[in-house]
Amino acid sequence: MSDVLRPVRLAANQPRQFYRGGAAIAELRGLAATADFGPEDWVGSITTQFGKQAGLSPLPDGTLLRDAVAADPTAWLGAEHVAEYGADTALLVKLLDAGQRLPVHYHPTDAFAADHLNCRHGKTEAWIVVGTTGPNPTVHIGFKADADPAVVDNWVTTQDRKAMLDALNTVPVKAGDTVFIPAGLPHAIGEGVFIVELQQPTDFSITIEWQGFLDGPDSWHLGLGQATALRALDFSGWDAGRLDTIVKHTAERREPVVDLLPNSDFFRAQRLHADSAVELAPSFAVLVALEGEGRLHVEGGDPIAVRRGDTFVVPHSAGSSKLDGGVVAVRCLPPEVRT
Repeated sequence: MSDVLRPVRLAANQPRQFYRGGAAIAELRGLAATADFGPEDWVGSITTQFGKQAGLSPLPDGTLLRDAVAADPTAWLGAEHVAEYGADTALLVKLLDAGQRLPVHYHPTDAFAADHLNCRHGKTEAWIVVGTTGPNPTVHIGFKADADPAVVDNWVTTQDRKAMLDALNTVPVKAGDTVFIPAGLPHAIGEGVFIVELQQPTDFSITIEWQGFLDGPDSWHLGLGQATALRALDFSGWDAGRLDTIVKHTAERREPVVDLLPNSDFFRAQRLHADSAVELAPSFAVLVALEGEGRLHVEGGDPIAVRRGDTFVVPHSAGSSKLDGGVVAVRCLPPEVRT
């Protein structure tokens, strides 16, 4: 029989990255400034960096969350989720603070990952903007017009970084905006953008703008080679109408539960405003507290204090819960299981 588990507060988990950032993460968490290359905090992670062992979230007792879930998947994830995904949370959450512009890159679909990377998950992702700095916080998403594969291939070969970036739509962002990034869509996060990122639980990035970021010309394509890697790219044009289907503006919404993303097939996200008690159904979840202080009430235990900068992993077996006290938080959920 599965155990009844309680939410677990998580410490920062910042595997080294190739780009700068991390000050906004430290400020949110109330920590001393971290190393310059600590721009990502992997929260509730059962995922490792591509080709490495770093990235897994430890619980306070030192057990890796991956191992705890494997030991009792039903308690952590719920029976319906386990029937579909096994001992797989099907979710990776990050705090990401871009201290410099990220390179132009994209991610494989589920089908491409299954065919070429021996994995059921590709890497669709979404960004919840929680803060910005600097005069012009922007993201770059999708080709402005249909791109010629031969031209893009030449950009990659010659590392024409300006042409790659100029070909993408530049979209200003502010706190409260959300951007859904389908697998295959070329993109880059601009300097000064701080996000809660939800993604499928892989580290599959195809970084066509590798020069100045990665180690060399064989480091960007996941070992697939240029021709195969480029087959995962969405070459289609994204005009204003298409962009409107993946960019949302939610800063003015203050209802108790604000649904943030347009698609629940990969993951779900809610912003919770606990001015009064917000009732939450049982689910595995990652909770990121953005503002204020409050309490998380779960079945069979005392309330848990929640304050700005806290991150929690919430097991399914914690049962129905409620959040109150005025705290504002983002609740990240795995894909909805459709029975």
